[in-house]
Amino acid sequence: MPLVNTTEMFKKAYAGGYAIGAFNVNNMEIVQGITEACGELKAPVILQVSAGARKYANHTYLTKLVEAAVIENPEIPIALHLDHGSSYELCKDCVDGGFTSVMFDGSSKPYEENVEEARKVVQYAHKYNVTVEAELGQLAGIEDEVSVDAEKAHFTDPAQVQDFVTRTGVDSLAIAIGTSHGAYKFKPGQKPQLRFDILKEVSERLPGFPIVLHGASSVIPEFVQQINQFGGAMPDAIGIPEEMLREAAKMAVCKINVDSDLRLAMTASIRKYFAENPSHFDPRQYLAPARTAIKDMVAHKINTVLGCAGKA
Repeated sequence: MPLVNTTEMFKKAYAGGYAIGAFNVNNMEIVQGITEACGELKAPVILQVSAGARKYANHTYLTKLVEAAVIENPEIPIALHLDHGSSYELCKDCVDGGFTSVMFDGSSKPYEENVEEARKVVQYAHKYNVTVEAELGQLAGIEDEVSVDAEKAHFTDPAQVQDFVTRTGVDSLAIAIGTSHGAYKFKPGQKPQLRFDILKEVSERLPGFPIVLHGASSVIPEFVQQINQFGGAMPDAIGIPEEMLREAAKMAVCKINVDSDLRLAMTASIRKYFAENPSHFDPRQYLAPARTAIKDMVAHKINTVLGCAGKA
C-alpha cells in the first residue's frame, strides 16, 4: 500500500486500546530496523523525521528511504511524519515534499499565536490529505533542535484543549503530562511519574480524540549499561517506565514517540562491536548488528508498550 496519513491508524488505535509507535529515522539502517520489525509483527508504524534529520540526511534521501521501506513492506500501513515542525514554512515544505503527516510545534509561543499558526498549517495540509499534530504544554529536555529548560516546562492545561482543537482543526494533540525529551528525563533518586489525571481529564473533554506522548523513550537500562561498559559515559540516564506508557496507550494515547531508545540501541551495539573487533573498519560490519539491535528494540516496544502487533 502507499504511504498513509494517521487518520485510520488513530481511529483503530483509540478503539482498540493500543498506540502506534512513532520512531525517528536518520539513516538507512534505522529505517530498515524499524520497518523489518513492524513488517514481521504486522504492526502499523509512523516514521518520523525531525528538522535535524532533514539537515543531516537531506529531505530527498530520507523520503526515498521511506518509499523503499513501503515497497519492502506492502502489508503494513506506514505514515511519514514531520516531528516538531517549528514553523508554517517548514510544515508546508514537508507537505509539498511528500509527507503524509506533520506536527506543528508552537508550544513555546503565546497561546493565541500557537492557535493561529496551527490553524494555518491545518488549512494548507488538509488540502492535500495530510494530517496535523500540534502541542499544548511544553516538555523539558533536549532532542535535536528542541531544547527546553526544566523551569520553563509546563503541564498541559486541560481547560484549553477544547478551544485549541476546535479553533485549529488539528487531527491529534501532543500533551505534557510528565514525559521529557532526551536520555536524562529525571534526576537521580527522582521517581518517574506521569500525570494520568491530566490525561484522563483531557480525554473526557475530547472524547475519541487521539492524544500523543512525546519524550516517551524508556532509556532502556541494558543499553545504558552496555554503553558505559564499552567506554561510554552516561551516568544517571533515566527514562519513562514502560508500564506507565502501556497504561497511557490503553487510555486516549494513540501515538507514542521513540527516539532516544533507538539511539541508545544503535550506539550500544556499535560500542560493543568496536571493543570486541578493534581491527575492523568496514561500516557494514558494525552497522549490520546495530540494525538488528534497532529491530529487536522496536519489536520489544510493539509487544510490551504499544500493543499494536497484528493491527496492520
